[in-house]
Amino acid sequence: MNQQSKKWLDTTIEDQNNDNKIIRVSKSKIKRDAEILKILGNELVNLGKNALEHIPLDEDLLNAIKLAQKIKKKGYRRQIKLIGKILRHREVKSIQIALDKLKNRYNQQISLFKKLETLCIRLITEGDNAILAVLVLYPHINRQQLRSLVRNAQKEKITSKPTRALHQIFQYLLKVSNKTLQ
Repeated sequence: MNQQSKKWLDTTIEDQNNDNKIIRVSKSKIKRDAEILKILGNELVNLGKNALEHIPLDEDLLNAIKLAQKIKKKGYRRQIKLIGKILRHREVKSIQIALDKLKNRYNQQISLFKKLETLCIRLITEGDNAILAVLVLYPHINRQQLRSLVRNAQKEKITSKPTRALHQIFQYLLKVSNKTLQ
C-alpha cells in the first residue's frame, strides 16, 4: 500500500494530551465517502458552463469536468469516477459551499418567477385593484406604464390573441424587482 492510500485509510485525531491516535476507517466508510464525492462530481458536471466560473476549481478538476460534459454515453461513468478521485485530494468544503450558494440562488430565482407569474395573472384578471397591490410591493414602479400594459393584455385576452402583453408585463415586473433586490 503506498503512502497516499495509507493517508486515505487513516484519520488522525488529537486528544487532550496532544498524542496522535490513529483511527482505522472501514472499507465501507471509504466507499460511502467515494460515492458522495462521485455524486458531487456529477452535480458539478450537470451545472452549466457559466456556473462553473463561480466555483473554486483547480485546472485539473475543471478540465475533467469539461471533458465529462462533452461525453455523451460511453465513458461518462468512468469520467465521473475520475472526478470523484480528483475530489478526494481537494478541499471539498469550499466547492460544496459554492455549489449550495448557486442552488440557493437558482431556487430564489424560481420562486421569484412564480411570484411574478401569479402577479401578472392577477393584474390581468383584477385590473386596477391588483395595480394598487403591485404599487404597495414596488412603490417606485411607473403606474401609467403598468396600467397600459395591463389594458393591452386584457384586450389580447378578450380577442384571443397571443399573450405578448402578458410577456411584457412579466419582463417589466422582473426588471423592477431586480432593481429592488440590488
